[in-house]
Amino acid sequence: MKVDGQCHCGAIAYEAEVQEGSISVCHCNDCQIHSGSAFRANISAPAASFRLLRGTPNTYIKTAASGARRVLAFCGHCGTPVYACAAEAPTAYSLRVGTLNQRHELGSPMRQIWTQRRLPWVTLPDDVAAFHGQP
Repeated sequence: MKVDGQCHCGAIAYEAEVQEGSISVCHCNDCQIHSGSAFRANISAPAASFRLLRGTPNTYIKTAASGARRVLAFCGHCGTPVYACAAEAPTAYSLRVGTLNQRHELGSPMRQIWTQRRLPWVTLPDDVAAFHGQP
């Protein structure tokens, strides 16, 4: 499915291809902090399909405990998180579902990860696969 999205102020816009029904929810501490919420909803897009249409996002390099480096991209004007990807030679972009114009057509999450960090008041449907840590 072809999707397009943008930050809140419209300075950053992009398009990509995603698979409907492939949303993931992450409950890790970093996603809670970076999103300013209880979790982050993401959908993966192959790097070959991702294209910036407008603007250049600001980036922050996050280094995980494993040493993996991720680029977190956001609008420098309004602060909206837009995507994340590997710091070197990304094969996919993790798009922030809330920035997509087609977010209502993407279906429900298919999995949730880092559920040991899930806040006790957050519940998802029983058929969403749950992983204690990353799968």
